[in-house]
Amino acid sequence: MNFDEILHYLRLGGVTIAVILAASVVALGVAIERLIALWGASQRSRDLSQAVSKHLLRGDLAAARSATERSGAPVADIFLAGFDRVDRSGQPHGSLESAVARERAEVLLRLKRNLWILGTIGATAPFVGLFGTVAGIMRSFRDLGLDVASGGVGGSAKVMSGISEALIATAVGIIVAVEAVVLYNYFQARLARLAVELRLFAEEFIELLRSPPPPTPASPPSPEPSAAVPAVAEGS
Repeated sequence: MNFDEILHYLRLGGVTIAVILAASVVALGVAIERLIALWGASQRSRDLSQAVSKHLLRGDLAAARSATERSGAPVADIFLAGFDRVDRSGQPHGSLESAVARERAEVLLRLKRNLWILGTIGATAPFVGLFGTVAGIMRSFRDLGLDVASGGVGGSAKVMSGISEALIATAVGIIVAVEAVVLYNYFQARLARLAVELRLFAEEFIELLRSPPPPTPASPPSPEPSAAVPAVAEGS
């Protein structure tokens, strides 16, 4: 099938093909946007979690918060929600776990943004294509009726030709649906793994905040000055 034939079938599809192709472009746009948003999200979150853990193990809360504020990792918002529940003495409030869990849920919602579009296109594209096919078949039978009424011949050949051309709408709809479903499942699997990692990072973060800071090493005692020994005079 050459390029001219493809254009011919696309023109036969009419509005239905245009809607399906527009949905395909939208699906690709959503996929590219989510790829950019999730690029390196797991590695950046892992690096930040390791850095914050090192600071908290040393008892340096200020350095841990500073590293979090400079990071653009998804887990950074979760850590900041936890730091906001720590008082000036470094002790966390009782609402630490709920604040971290709430922020983690919001982060996951932001990461899943626009994925519903891929799911919707994957579910509806075949039906849109089927609608275009049904409309094409109805048009073919209508043309057959008009041809028979006018005493024309070769009506069945025209119907078969019209039906075969109308089926292109269903074929294109299935192709676009497969594209959208594959992309949707890929992002769902990737986000499921990232959700587990964020939960593990958050639990470790809470444990480190709840644990007491390491004791500061005691300074060694200063040596006491030795008592002066009186000199013994010679010949005494």
